[in-house]
Amino acid sequence: MNSAQPFHNKTILVTGASSGIGLASAQAFWAHGAKRVYITGRDANKLASAVSVLGQNAVGVVADVADLAQIEQLKTTIAEHGDTLDVIFANAGVAHNNSLGTTHETSFNSIFDTNVRGVFFTVQTLLPLLNHGGNIVLNASVAAQKGMPNLSLYSASKAAVRSFARSWANDLKGRKIRVNAISPGVTRTPIMENGLKMNDEQIAQFSAYLADAAPAGRMAQPDEIAAAVLFLASAAASYVNGIELSADGGLTQI
Repeated sequence: MNSAQPFHNKTILVTGASSGIGLASAQAFWAHGAKRVYITGRDANKLASAVSVLGQNAVGVVADVADLAQIEQLKTTIAEHGDTLDVIFANAGVAHNNSLGTTHETSFNSIFDTNVRGVFFTVQTLLPLLNHGGNIVLNASVAAQKGMPNLSLYSASKAAVRSFARSWANDLKGRKIRVNAISPGVTRTPIMENGLKMNDEQIAQFSAYLADAAPAGRMAQPDEIAAAVLFLASAAASYVNGIELSADGGLTQI
C-alpha cells in the first residue's frame, strides 16, 4: 500500500461531519485515498455544504444519532449503495454546560441520548456492514479526565465513550476489528459558540488560560485532531487497540 494513500479504496463513515473535527476528518480520509466517504449531520443545508467541499464521491445522509430510526436509515442508505465499511468514526456529539442543582432532566437526556446512546447504537447498527479487520474510532474528550466546572453531564458522557472503546475492543476481537478512542483537548470548532454558548471574550479568555495550562500553549485546530484520528484508523496503528489517545497539547499530561 502506498504510505501516502493509507485509505486507498477504503469506504469511511464519519458521523457529525458538517463542521469541526468531523468535517476535518472526512477531508483527511478523502485526501489519503478513500474511495467513498459517508458523512452525517442533522442540518441538511450544512451537510450539503460539507459534501460540496468533499467532492463527488462523498455521500451526505441527514441523520440525528439520537434517533435510532435515522441510524437504521443510514445503514439502509449505505447498503443500497452496495457498500460495506472499513472505518467508522463515531464523532457526532453535543456539548452543553450544566449547573449542578439546577440541571433539568431534558438537559441530561439531550447529552446522553446523543453522546452515549447515539454512539452505542451507531456502532451496533452498522456492525453488520463493517468489514472483518475494520476499524472503529470513538470521539471522547479529555473533559472526562479533568472535572471541569459546569460540565458534569458532558464529562460523564465522554467517560462512557472511552469505556466503550475498552469493552468493544474485547467484544470484536474475533472479527479483528480494532476500537480506539480519540480524546481531543480544547479545539477551535463551532461547538464553542453553538453548544457552549461562548462569546468572543470568553473564547479569548480560554485561549489565554491555555497559554499557561497546556505545554502547547494554544487550542488545537480540527485538522490536528483529524491527523490523530487517521492514525488510529490506519494500518500504522495495527497493534493499537482499546486505547484513549489524548490529542490535547499536553493539557491532561502535566
